[in-house]
Amino acid sequence: MSNPLIRKLEHGALLTDEDRAVLEAISRVSRRVPTNHDIITEGTRPAAVNLIMGGFACRYKLLPDGQRQITAFLVPGDFCDLHVTLLGEMDHTIGTGWGCDIVEIPRATIDELLQNHPRIARALRWSTLVDEATLRTWLVSMGQRSASKQLAHLVCELLLRLQTVGLADADSF
Repeated sequence: MSNPLIRKLEHGALLTDEDRAVLEAISRVSRRVPTNHDIITEGTRPAAVNLIMGGFACRYKLLPDGQRQITAFLVPGDFCDLHVTLLGEMDHTIGTGWGCDIVEIPRATIDELLQNHPRIARALRWSTLVDEATLRTWLVSMGQRSASKQLAHLVCELLLRLQTVGLADADSF
């Protein structure tokens, strides 16, 4: 199975062949976003949920002095804020540092998945909880670890996340 979304979500729920077919169908058509480009910016109201299918992106906040603070890296199989369509507007920006392939999934499709596909809904909730746990770990890391230990933790985190979607070996990516 080469679809990173399906590979990831199978860690959160037992998906059936029908579930996999639904996920394959919604993630089939992607578009390339170039290097150093914003996918969606703070203050905008998203019409769709973006899904990373290839490459890397990041969540970030712009600081008053123009610098940016990255708050998460997004790898294939990651949603750029699955439940953001419930919010009035984005409170951060999603951008590419290296370019990536994304799929735009309309709100109605996400609502349909949540209402009519219980195993997929469970897997999506699991995915959101994993994102939240990762953010909490980043917060602790920034407050309590030296820069070298923060970097080492990030490399280990990315290795594990890329292994989950089949894009890393046992000890490299």
